[in-house]
Amino acid sequence: MTRIDFYLLTSSAPQTRLDYACRLAHKAWSKGHQVYLHCADEQQAQTLNELLWSFRADAFLPHASTTEQPNAKVVCGYGEDAGEHHDLLINLADQSPAFFSQFNRLAEIVIELDPVRVPARERFRFYRERGYPLQTHQLRTAG
Repeated sequence: MTRIDFYLLTSSAPQTRLDYACRLAHKAWSKGHQVYLHCADEQQAQTLNELLWSFRADAFLPHASTTEQPNAKVVCGYGEDAGEHHDLLINLADQSPAFFSQFNRLAEIVIELDPVRVPARERFRFYRERGYPLQTHQLRTAG
């Protein structure tokens, strides 16, 4: 059964959410995990793809988009197909992707902004009602 972690960030800046997704993906990748970053749409996927190239000056995170290399270790995508990925799903969309249960772990990154927080609360209830193991992590952000 998919383990689900909610990361609650003390920021209302949408960029903070993307930055944390990059950090989480880098940490997972450095431990040998396969990562699928699920975006709300093509624009968000492109923004995240660009950010993954530059979010750390001292490290490199090899990644691809689903259209370039769908089976890369770290992939940015959107839509209804995560391909062969099954390890870590980082969800940046407002809804639970239909394929979330094919993953071992799901990370939901939430900021203090109602258009992000309100749908996240609904996803939390959705997962809890179905018996998924849930953990929440309160994280302070700089700024």
